[in-house]
Amino acid sequence: MPNTGVPSDYVPSDDEEFMNERQREYFRKKLQDWKESILADSKDTLSHLQTETASLPDVADRASAETDKSIELRARDRQRKLISKIESALRRIDDGSYGYCDETGEPISLGRLMARPVATLSLEAQERHERSERIHRDD
Repeated sequence: MPNTGVPSDYVPSDDEEFMNERQREYFRKKLQDWKESILADSKDTLSHLQTETASLPDVADRASAETDKSIELRARDRQRKLISKIESALRRIDDGSYGYCDETGEPISLGRLMARPVATLSLEAQERHERSERIHRDD
């Protein structure tokens, strides 16, 4: 990553131009750090799964271990999907579309991006999308 001179204590602000170079580099680093953290956790989970299922003599212990394994595998699947979203966000940073709503093209608030760096919809568009899903789900 090029050194853009973004200080480690830098936090994007509404007082500056939206998605300027400093903001893009801030979010790139945030996303890359998040991805590395998920991958490290994933490796720990995998090694835990491989060692934990050693021969457990008690049927209840084996059943409990299988339940734990199932929960961990579902969590890993969610992590895999999240990594895909992170990689997509990194590509959007590269192509200049990061931070803009997929539906309206308007900027996504910095607060929303800070809380959910993989967001592709503004808060308003996300709320509309969720209302629409609830309506269709209830049909």
